[in-house]
Amino acid sequence: MTSLSSLVETLVVKATEKNLIQSSDKIYARNQILGLLEANYEEKVSLIDQDIPDLLEDLADEAVKKGLIEGLLDEREQLTAKIMDVFMSKPSEVNETFYQKYQESPETATNYFYQLSEDSNYIQTKRIANNIQFKTNSNYGDLDITINLSKPEKDPEQIKREKEMKQDAAYPKCLLCAENEGYVGRIGHPARSNHRIIEVPLEGEEWFLQYSPYVYYHEHCIVFAKEHRPMQITRDSFARLTAFVEKFPHYFVGSNADLPIVGGSILSHDHFQGGRYTFAMTNAEEEFTFNLDRFSEVEATVVKWPLSVIRLRHRNRETLIDAADYILQRWREYSDPGADVLAYSNDTPHNTITPIARKRGEQFELDLVLRNNRTTAEHPMGLFHPHEDVHHIKKENIGLIEVMGLAVLPPRLKDELADIKKYLLGEPVSVADYHDDWVKLIKDKHTTITEKNADKIIEDELGQKFARVLEDAGVYKTDADGRNAFKRFLSHLNE
Repeated sequence: MTSLSSLVETLVVKATEKNLIQSSDKIYARNQILGLLEANYEEKVSLIDQDIPDLLEDLADEAVKKGLIEGLLDEREQLTAKIMDVFMSKPSEVNETFYQKYQESPETATNYFYQLSEDSNYIQTKRIANNIQFKTNSNYGDLDITINLSKPEKDPEQIKREKEMKQDAAYPKCLLCAENEGYVGRIGHPARSNHRIIEVPLEGEEWFLQYSPYVYYHEHCIVFAKEHRPMQITRDSFARLTAFVEKFPHYFVGSNADLPIVGGSILSHDHFQGGRYTFAMTNAEEEFTFNLDRFSEVEATVVKWPLSVIRLRHRNRETLIDAADYILQRWREYSDPGADVLAYSNDTPHNTITPIARKRGEQFELDLVLRNNRTTAEHPMGLFHPHEDVHHIKKENIGLIEVMGLAVLPPRLKDELADIKKYLLGEPVSVADYHDDWVKLIKDKHTTITEKNADKIIEDELGQKFARVLEDAGVYKTDADGRNAFKRFLSHLNE
């Protein structure tokens, strides 16, 4: 049986190998961890062939055995984050190193910070590896499909304790606040002892850069305001987005829309998401160009994509910001009942934009995705939201990441798709009722389904279903009527 001292010593060695600490820091780090675990050190230790995430899990198990923690998920994470914080530099030192490396290049700086976030176990690499990920072809290019299995399930006792916690006067106010840096955590709020953030001023305001603990794509980052304030899409949003890609031209960055249904999950804190990844929407064909009379020097196109995307390009950042803001203001007030587009219901606004910024060579590029969050009796969850016949796959909001072509699907699908595979292969199995119609269509469509091709068939059909989800979310459909309605709005821009 592996001793606790061997686990600690191996962890210290691994942290040294990853340059989290220097060799001269080993004794200090060992003693700090022993103190957290209320343990003595045995001189005879043997190193173990395990990575940091596995070592942390084993150390948490030892703490449960010793009665230091009860073993609830949040307690385990609080302990393991504290252990990794032993190896972490102070925030000021991390920022200093980041900007020293930024002098070499923005890529060198983000490479350093991303590696640090992985090595410190802030990015949950072991859990992310559980996700099911694949690409599948569609009429709009290769879509990314992810079945999200990275977040562990909470046990009943954890859920009970969360309900008992008082939420008034919460600190930090939300998961995106700068005050999460180094926060020990509590039941219902994740541990962040090993969390570091980078100061990234944008347009004279204090903003920060961090990575997502459960990255959905390469270098999935979050850029957030220091001030805890609601998300809002304004001219300032376009200015900050383009300022960010000017600082980090190898990254894209975008914002969720600022209205319920079409917005993301956290509308209470102004933030963006970005990273070093090329989505299907980025490479989508440009369907047609159009003129913006007030900004004739700006390249303007409509993208061949299931959502309604206007793409603007220009070398001058201020010119591009002005053009984007003009379109936003015109869209906010625009109604076209013939296309089911209404700007307001009484005083409730419906029109907004999901913006995405990137650099292409010397040009700045802004994608403006037109969104509308109106509900109807037939579609109470949203007229431009996944409709009921696709809810068996996805019924949550379509936020920034999915707008660009990456599906984040619920974990239940792992087992449900396995059952569907068995059914398609003729094995006796019960398939969830809400998949019945879909499974029958797959069966009728494919005359030959074998063990060899069943997975590919299911993945492709899932991709087609996600394309349908995106089509539902598109304000202007891709058929002739939808494109004509889109062109009516574009003509309105020149009135």
